[in-house]
Amino acid sequence: MVLVADSGGSKIEWRLLRKNAPIEQAHTAGFNPYYQQPKDLHNILTSELVPKVKEPVNKVFYYGTGVSSEKNQQLIRDIFLHYFPGSTVEVHWDLLAAARALCGRSPGIACILGTGSNSCLYNGEKIVEQVANLGWILADEGSGTYVGKRLIFDYFRGNMPANLAAQFKARYPFTREEVLEKVYQQERPGAFLASFMKFIFQHLKEPYCYQLVYRAFSDFFENNVMKYNAYSNYPVHFTGSVAFYFSDLVRQVGQDKHIQVKVISEGPIAGLALYHQKDVES
Repeated sequence: MVLVADSGGSKIEWRLLRKNAPIEQAHTAGFNPYYQQPKDLHNILTSELVPKVKEPVNKVFYYGTGVSSEKNQQLIRDIFLHYFPGSTVEVHWDLLAAARALCGRSPGIACILGTGSNSCLYNGEKIVEQVANLGWILADEGSGTYVGKRLIFDYFRGNMPANLAAQFKARYPFTREEVLEKVYQQERPGAFLASFMKFIFQHLKEPYCYQLVYRAFSDFFENNVMKYNAYSNYPVHFTGSVAFYFSDLVRQVGQDKHIQVKVISEGPIAGLALYHQKDVES
């Protein structure tokens, strides 16, 4: 059996691949080694995953956040080897998950548009180039955090149309002080800012909301996709909740910039399962 995991801070999506058998799915709590202890992953595996595994596991492919350092990669490998001794365990970051899921074994530009944003140029085997990721404070163009930050700015500075501001206030009666506390003092400020994407999506026919998201996606294309040499020669793919729910607008901005957007998926796990089918046979 082959285990494939797409791990974020809030949840892990699992696929259990067996030869000549349907793909099984599992969903567990998330894990990020920068913010959680190893015991948390032990608890997830013990209580939520291992009971679902009915056959010996010979390969594990774990993709996730917080695994850029060799230390964290080894930590995760050791935990899986504790439960599946003798197996081969590979630990990779979430951008490679996006590239493999979206591009398969063909060259392309893989993009993430969710709470945050990222991109890379993939040659069909590995990531060969990446625009510098500067995080949500300095960059993350096109992401939920990026758009939410602009929305909050416009709301408190009086730049939002009055009728829309009234609806926003009725739904989110935050004071300026409460917002500043959530952004500067509480955990996961990006997720807080990105939570306003639901309001924007529900009011996307309002010119203000449409233009807000259009400009954010335009910033992403210009500062990410169009930074790669010969970008127009590659298919451009997206994964992430923002790309998925705003897919029509992603494609429109791409078309306006003469970039053909191909695959848009909500998450990479389905593509990763297809990518790793060959590992079931080997």
